[in-house]
Amino acid sequence: MGFIQAFKGAVGGMLADQWQDFLTVPNGIPQTAALFPAVPRGTNAGRGSNTRGSQNVISNGSKIIVPQGYGLITVVDGRATGLITEAGGYEFNDQSPDARSVFAGDDILASTVGTSWERFKFGGRPSSQQLAFYVSLKEIPDNKFGTQSEIYWDDAYLNSQVAAVCRGSYTMRIIDPLLFVHNFVPATFISPNAPVFDFSDHSNAAGKQLFDEVVGSLAQAFSRYTNDPDKGNRITKIQSDSVGFAQSLSAAVEESYRWSSDRGLAIVKTTIVSIEYDQHTRELLRDVQKADALSGARSQSFMNQAAARGVQAAGETGGGAGLAMFGAGMGAAGGMVNPVQPWAPPGQQGAPQQAQPQQQSEPQQAAPAQDDPVAKLAQYKQMLEQGLISDEDYEAAKKAALGL
Repeated sequence: MGFIQAFKGAVGGMLADQWQDFLTVPNGIPQTAALFPAVPRGTNAGRGSNTRGSQNVISNGSKIIVPQGYGLITVVDGRATGLITEAGGYEFNDQSPDARSVFAGDDILASTVGTSWERFKFGGRPSSQQLAFYVSLKEIPDNKFGTQSEIYWDDAYLNSQVAAVCRGSYTMRIIDPLLFVHNFVPATFISPNAPVFDFSDHSNAAGKQLFDEVVGSLAQAFSRYTNDPDKGNRITKIQSDSVGFAQSLSAAVEESYRWSSDRGLAIVKTTIVSIEYDQHTRELLRDVQKADALSGARSQSFMNQAAARGVQAAGETGGGAGLAMFGAGMGAAGGMVNPVQPWAPPGQQGAPQQAQPQQQSEPQQAAPAQDDPVAKLAQYKQMLEQGLISDEDYEAAKKAALGL
């Protein structure tokens, strides 16, 4: 007993055109509205045999349209008597043995809908008069959140506690209309001639409760996102990953407040409008940027540039002696440039150097091949061709290598 499906899909066709009296969604409903009464259209106020009742009351013979993106719930004494989420036209008949009370075939609904129906359905034969309400099955946008002071969380990548002030918005969806109506919507919104349940209405205490719970879950959501070992996420990616951060925020809200399992609500997407880190976090981020700049191939590029600047400075300030000191330093740093022998005046090349005698357990090692002046000139030539040193630097290095 309950609803008989007259047609499926969009409102149209011969059968729909023949309906002169029916109930449907009211005009001008805001996108942030979640629940609102059905309103009559037609010559007989859309009430069937109920000609004197409230606007959202249906009775035997009432016809009702369910548009795409909306569901219909009928209620008696605060308990569900029918649920429809398939778009189409329906007729209420409390005498028909073939009538069904539930038409729920939409994939966006949670798997708990069937269980919820068994839990909340009207016991026994429903009353001849039922309250009809539409529930939005679309994404409900523009649900804002923001913090007045810093929120703190431990960040594994930065290896420190970090803090930020942020604000943004999220979209959510009603995935179990029965849980939503029975467990969360105040009784005022499921009564005859009830007002619109609008999440953006500042006087709606239920909407404010959701805002407070989201703000209370932000720190946990940031921690979930940035410390996910499978993604290697960083806090700088949050603003560009609306779906990924929404999943972290939804999981944090579910863990703390059970939105999905108790209220039939889920967060779908988020947008962070602004995020401002405290001074400590900004300093950490700058250090990370520097570390990134000095990693991998980029590190080799910076070292080559440093080598070029060293050769240029040596040529400007000390000639061959300066280049000798530069070569020794680069050899110590990793052997990128072969060490250059100290420059000596002409006629003193190869002169023996005085050294303190010392005992050695092994024979003296032969001079490595990289001391060959030809090899050193080849390296300087390569640096010149790569644009790392100037012609003047190359000439100075050549003279030093050849002892001129």
